[in-house]
This record gives sequence, structure tokens and C-alpha cells, in this order.
Amino acid sequence: MMMGIATTSCGENPRLFAGGFTKGDEKGLNIYEFDNRTGKLKLLSQSDAGPNPSYFCFSSRNDLLYAANEVMQFKGNQGGGLTTLKYDPVKASFEKLNEMVVPNGGPCFISMSPDSGYLFIANYPRGSVAVIRLDKNGIPESVTDTIIYNPEKPNQSHAHMILSDPQGKHIYVSDLGLNRVVIYNFDKVNGKLIQLENGIITVPEGSGPRHFTFSHDGSEMYLINELGSTMMTFKNDPQTGLKLIQTLSTRGLKEVEKNYCADIHFGKNGEYLYGSNRGENSIVVYKTGSNGMLSLAGHSSCGGDWPRNFVIDPTGNFLLAGNQRSDNIAVFRINSKTGIPEGPVDSTMMKGPACLKFY
Repeated sequence: MMMGIATTSCGENPRLFAGGFTKGDEKGLNIYEFDNRTGKLKLLSQSDAGPNPSYFCFSSRNDLLYAANEVMQFKGNQGGGLTTLKYDPVKASFEKLNEMVVPNGGPCFISMSPDSGYLFIANYPRGSVAVIRLDKNGIPESVTDTIIYNPEKPNQSHAHMILSDPQGKHIYVSDLGLNRVVIYNFDKVNGKLIQLENGIITVPEGSGPRHFTFSHDGSEMYLINELGSTMMTFKNDPQTGLKLIQTLSTRGLKEVEKNYCADIHFGKNGEYLYGSNRGENSIVVYKTGSNGMLSLAGHSSCGGDWPRNFVIDPTGNFLLAGNQRSDNIAVFRINSKTGIPEGPVDSTMMKGPACLKFY
């Protein structure tokens, strides 16, 4: 994960990487300098990360960014894309090093294995995941595993996220189409996902699990549901797995006919949990109790239309929302007493922002 502050020639201000959807020859990866006193963004560079670099992860070991290209055809082949870029902090730019076809197409999420030797990719359209082995320099080398979840009904499963817990014990996959979370062990020698016994946790029909996050010690998992507009809290036990203990609505800022949840993140110290509502166009805020349970703290505007992704800055003082349909990144100052984002204090235009991360 890439949540540290960069100490570069720009001084103490961190850099924000932002990927998005593209058309034609548009460049889909931007680097911004973020003023962590005022909340202002300054565009430093734009790079070609292939078509629709809608999600990415970062290897701090090798200064490499891995972009999932959310397409069904890549470089003339059936499948999605994986583009690897080298980051130059002095020039604030990227150099493309490698391109690879991802089996089954439509990758919407990418993360690194706990040992940093592999990439995990979730493919949305036809519900599958892929494992990619990296060589000693961090360059994608080969596909070591693929899982198609419902091949007899190819458009029913929609894998949306794949990520390990904070301790690196298990790998979790949320499936929006099949309303479930699947838990795996990972064989890092052969690059294979091995499903746990009783490793399928179902949620109510129509929930649509999308993104999730964990408490610092991994004892709770929090899941935001795109279709049901709910936030779920699970106890996460290494032996017994996930147990649902709480379900709360994400809505409440204003009445809209349809709403589709998207992203989820903790604030810096874990006191508040945030989620985004597309349709209501809001950020929902929950206060976390000592027992891991949530209580509603409030809502704020997202500063645009369709907040697909958002991020908390490294100081914990700002929330930045990537609004896909209004083509902007809105910056809010977080009230330290209430946890509610206030503003926006800045808004920067960007075409179809879909993934925001601080380096």
C-alpha cells in the first residue's frame, strides 16, 4: 500500500497519484503536489499508463506503479491490461516499462501479495481473479493462477476487490454479483490461491459487496455494499473466519431514487470510517467504538458527481474525493472534533478520476 509521505525535491508536501478513465490518446495518470496546509493541488505531470488505468498499486521497494487497465481488449488481444511504470521522484514523472494481458478482461482492482512477490487482480465483468508473478526487479513475469467464479453463468459473478488482511494471513475477494466474500490462503511458492474450508461468507441478496477495509489489527473487517447502500461490520477470527455483527445504512444526506456505494477508508488514527455514495453524492462518516462497532457521525457532500474513489491525506487532515462524472477532485478539510469533511477547500479538474493514492 502506498500511504506514506514522500520526501522529495518538492519539500514536505506529499504527492498524489490519480488514475482515471481515458478516451483516445488521453493520458490517464496524473501526479499532483498536495499542499497539506491549505489543501491545494498542483498538477506536476501527466503520463501514459495505457487505456483506463482505473486502479493501481505501488511497490515502494522498486518505485514501480502497477496500473490495471479496465478494458476487454488490450494490445490487440482479448483480456484486460496490466501496465508497469517506473517512478522518478526528481522529475515527478513515470516511464512505462512493461505491458501484459490479464486473462478474462475488465480488471477493476489490483493489490500486492504480502511478500511483494505477486500481484492480485480482480476482474469485474465476468467474475474472475488472476495472480501475476513478479521477477526480482518487480516486473510482471507470468500468470500463475486464475479463478473464474461462475463459468456456467458468465455474467453473474462480479469480483470487485482482492486484498490481504493487515497481517498477511489470508487473501479476501469481494464478489458483487454473487453477494459474498471468499477467503484464501496463498501459496507463495507456486503463486496459487487456496480457498479456506468454510471460506465463503454470503451476505443478503442484493447487497452487492464492493470494497472493504480492516481495523489496524485485522480483528474487524468493514464492507461497503454498492447495491444495498449498507456498511457491514464483521468480526474476523483467524480460526472461525468472518462473522457479521452489524449492518448500517450509508444514506442520509438527501433523498435520491438510486444510490450506489463505492469506496471505503479509515481516517488516520482509525477513529472514523468513511464511505462514498454515488447518486446521493455524499461521504458518510462513522465513529468507531472500542468494540469495533460503528455509529453514524454524519454526512458531507462529495463536491461533485459520482465519488468513485477517495483518499485521506497522510496528515489525516484532508479528504480528497475523485468525482468520476463531474471530472474533478474535491478537497475537504476534516473537522478534528466531529470527523466530518468540510468544504470543499479546493477543486481540481481531472478527466474521469477513479483511483487516488498518496505516495
